[in-house]
Amino acid sequence: MMRNQFDEQLQALNLQMIQMGGLCETVISLAVQALQKEDKHLIQKVHETDGEIDQMERDIEAFCMRLLLHQQPVAKDLRQISSALKMISDMERIGDQAADIAEIAEYMPGMQTLGDHFIGKMAREAVRMVTDSVDAYVRRDLELARNIIQYDDIVDDWFSRIKQELIGEISRDNAVGEFCLDLLMIAKYLERIGDHAVNIAEWVEFSITGVHRKY
Repeated sequence: MMRNQFDEQLQALNLQMIQMGGLCETVISLAVQALQKEDKHLIQKVHETDGEIDQMERDIEAFCMRLLLHQQPVAKDLRQISSALKMISDMERIGDQAADIAEIAEYMPGMQTLGDHFIGKMAREAVRMVTDSVDAYVRRDLELARNIIQYDDIVDDWFSRIKQELIGEISRDNAVGEFCLDLLMIAKYLERIGDHAVNIAEWVEFSITGVHRKY
């Protein structure tokens, strides 16, 4: 009976993780839309969603602590709960990175074709990584988690391509220097979001195998 109740609570934890992951996907998309459309309402939505992510981090942390204190989890359960605690920290940072993008969007001119294409593509890849990393946790899918870790090279490659394109733009027209530097900073934030998704996937791997590749 106690095990059934604990399994139900673990399922509730999974649902909260899915909800927080969904907010991360939303906040990244909103930040890029705010950049593309110069929409101050969207910028405000980014900050509101970031606040929701912060609150979810606190709520899930409290829920996990109650599970640890009031239940008697076996080793596998301990790994699942401790991994969730690590993952929500990375998801909270994803919200912060999206908010940083929105802050830049508030003070820069409209997107040029170059920035629109590359930043939009990179953002979609970052969202995919976040989505898949949370899905891997909920489904306990080791193969998917390891694919995400390898997929980080694609996001890093997009950052390198954007950097080279922006360097070329600046060499052709010094007047766009500030604009290009802003875009480069946004690309860096998206690269960091990809890094956080990899961190999440590595904790998924640990929750399943009991081994963390960095420790």
